[in-house]
Amino acid sequence: MLIKIEQNMPRIKALEENIESLGSSMNADKLGEDIASLESVTAEAGFWNDADNSRKVLSELKRKKATYTEYCDLKKAFSDLREMIDLALEADDEELADELIPELTELEKRYDAQRIAVMLSGEYDANNAILSIHPGAGGTEAQDWAEMLYRMYCRFAERSKFKVKVLDYLDGDEAGIKAVSVLISGENAYGLLKSESGVHRLVRVSPFDASGRRHTSFASVEVMPEFTDDLKNIEIRDEDIKVEAHRSSGAGGQHINKTDSAIRITHLPTGIVVGCQTERSQVQNKETAMRMLKSKLLEIKEREHLEKVEDIQGVKMNIEWGSQIRSYVFMPYTLVKDNRTGYETGNISAVMDGDLEGFIDAYLRSLVKS
Repeated sequence: MLIKIEQNMPRIKALEENIESLGSSMNADKLGEDIASLESVTAEAGFWNDADNSRKVLSELKRKKATYTEYCDLKKAFSDLREMIDLALEADDEELADELIPELTELEKRYDAQRIAVMLSGEYDANNAILSIHPGAGGTEAQDWAEMLYRMYCRFAERSKFKVKVLDYLDGDEAGIKAVSVLISGENAYGLLKSESGVHRLVRVSPFDASGRRHTSFASVEVMPEFTDDLKNIEIRDEDIKVEAHRSSGAGGQHINKTDSAIRITHLPTGIVVGCQTERSQVQNKETAMRMLKSKLLEIKEREHLEKVEDIQGVKMNIEWGSQIRSYVFMPYTLVKDNRTGYETGNISAVMDGDLEGFIDAYLRSLVKS
């Protein structure tokens, strides 16, 4: 056997298994059937009469076709490579073997790219993300934890080359924050950060406790895609909202705290509260807050598979023990563990500095398998 091919046989075998596993995870056969079904829908009489529906069908068809075609091309390219490897072995052709190893490397890169693409193939995964953090009960301790999470996500955004824009910021009583909402802009920002939605639990010796006792704190993180064109179909009646102007707080530029231009909107039927304080005028803050509210309502409607926004009865996240998606333990040992996937790491400093890739990858893998 040629030495170079012999040395790379584990890579060849691993890539073959990974490609097959990817096909099973994305249910390639069903995907092909879905494409055929959607294509038949586009050929039906009257398909173009409903512009909104035709746009959605064509968008879904394009997305599924791109994923399926790329997988089929990857599988065919590997099959061709395997045939050439067998040919090189039979002919003991060392020159041919030298040419095939770079092709193997290139296919590995294509596999990694498609694995990520499959994990981020949701309808809104490519969108920007609106991320909001609220502390649970516990006063200053919980508010400090909320600020720690805020810093963690800002560092993650920095690592990912995303832009962060603060939309709303409410200082804590003594330290930390009572609430913060940010717009995180970048390719696949929502697809990556959607894994963070839920309750985050902290266990540590509190710096605010003179007795040095161990405290458990909770904070909720909500992540929703930033919608654009979809929002025009969301109508909100004036009588269903309460609009309040207030003085801005927190960092936000020279105009902060100068006027009561910050806006907070409460959607009375659901209890959803959104706010914006970083635009230059009350009108602009209200427009941004309304977009946030509509995005939140649309996200809930899509997630709950509801017919219309009015079907949303109420929204409440229990920020307490037993509802957490992830735990961060600072003592008596260091550990960050995700309850949904089982992924964990002892390097809590790296996590708090924005190293969330392992948690995100494990979560996205679990979605592909489900």
